[in-house]
Amino acid sequence: MYSQYKLQDDSGLLRETASQTSGPFVHIGLALEIAGFESRSDEIWQDLAKEGAEGEHIELVGHVYDGNGEAVHDALIEIWQADSHGDYISNFDNKEPFSGFGRSACALDGDFHFHTVKPGQVDFYGKPMAPHVNIAIFARGINLHLQTRAYFDDEQEANEQCPILNSVPSAERRKTLIAKKEQGDGKPRYRFDIYLQGDGETVFFDF
Repeated sequence: MYSQYKLQDDSGLLRETASQTSGPFVHIGLALEIAGFESRSDEIWQDLAKEGAEGEHIELVGHVYDGNGEAVHDALIEIWQADSHGDYISNFDNKEPFSGFGRSACALDGDFHFHTVKPGQVDFYGKPMAPHVNIAIFARGINLHLQTRAYFDDEQEANEQCPILNSVPSAERRKTLIAKKEQGDGKPRYRFDIYLQGDGETVFFDF
């Protein structure tokens, strides 16, 4: 016989429903090429900027690490950002030169990888935010996706004035939000490694 699960505690209150994480196979349904399947005709993928997109074309890459410093190979990363003028795209269209939204997985070499343009500054109640990329992280063991931001190390003046970046009280913690410029393949590349726990844990936002 199957035992009956007790849905109420002794006080008569309903018990909390068990949670379910977003891994380990979330990338199979949302990043088909990584999983070895044929892509759909209008796939949301890692190329936000196509030829003809205005602005400086860049790469954004990085690893996701767990609390033991091990790479998380089943993480799925989504980004959304303003265009080079600091404007967000209101209607996603993958056929446009710049879409503003993309998705990548860490299942192959451990890196997430995006082709995009460097975003412009966005207004925040009359104060300009430094150029940044909004990032959501989905992975095994994460009940609710994590949200963070990648700022750019060559935008020091804008970073120093950014109302959101400087809402993080510790300078050491702010460093976890800075993508570092490195030698790319034909275009500037910025590396932004994400640490889920432990030493150097990335700052996550509760928007």
